[in-house]
Amino acid sequence: MTDPINYYAFKKEEWKSFYQLQSIPLTKESLRQIKAFNDEISLQDVRDVYIPMVHLLDLCNQNFDAWQKTKTEFLSKKPRKVPFIIGISGSVAVGKSTTARLLEVLLTHYFPDKKIQLITTDGFLYNSAELNRRHIMDRKGFPESYDMKSLIHFLNEVKSGKRNVKAPIYSHDAYDIIPDKFDIVDQPDVLIIEGINTLQLPSNQQIYVSDFTDFSIYIDAEDDLIEQWYIERFKSLMDTAFQNPSNYYYKIAHTDRQKAIENARNVWQEINLPNLKENIKPTKTRADLIVHKTHNHRIDKILLRKY
Repeated sequence: MTDPINYYAFKKEEWKSFYQLQSIPLTKESLRQIKAFNDEISLQDVRDVYIPMVHLLDLCNQNFDAWQKTKTEFLSKKPRKVPFIIGISGSVAVGKSTTARLLEVLLTHYFPDKKIQLITTDGFLYNSAELNRRHIMDRKGFPESYDMKSLIHFLNEVKSGKRNVKAPIYSHDAYDIIPDKFDIVDQPDVLIIEGINTLQLPSNQQIYVSDFTDFSIYIDAEDDLIEQWYIERFKSLMDTAFQNPSNYYYKIAHTDRQKAIENARNVWQEINLPNLKENIKPTKTRADLIVHKTHNHRIDKILLRKY
């Protein structure tokens, strides 16, 4: 596929030359703890891709802070703390969560004077009862399955500097929102928000998630590879996480294995792939940075928006 003309495209060897450190603050064990289930990440990719990315984000953050200061001085307003928000988007199973957690760890390590927080937009899905009431349980993950009004309200409060803003928590084990449990976002310097809809433009909204993000990243890969990773993750979950009787998929894990895997393929083909093609992939070229993955989640190319 031809690279978009409004992006600089870099092979990993070229990208890593922009900023290098002699050491990185991670071990193979710490990477194992960071990565999403069945997602792969290497220390080499951390060194070659993510360390330069963190340096770029720091430069963007510095410019952002300087502009906030300039703006308040021009308006003769009292300076206020405005968080720098990083949005991370991409398909289900492409590795968004791993990227988000890795950036959180790296930014916290290299900039210990800054408060870094991370949330996912999964918490703003309607709960299962509401999805069933609206007859859209089979559209879970599509734009209409999110409480966008609440998500936009949350981002407004965070961006305005309000203390202790609550974000609902989604449980992948329960396959639902956890009642009366919240992540608390308290005036961070940097907020990372990860989710398939961070770059989307829902037709019934006048303001979007991307209006609040100051730098956006899209994790990209070929559709057939993402499907492969999705099925591999499902198989691994059947062998491990699905063994918990409280897990939503417990019953599935104890049915015929091949039938369960075939059902997972159907979910991909009938729900996740159409959502990717219709709502997620078209937002790719709205991102500031595109990280392209190939086999085994290895990164082979990075694209940075020119303008």
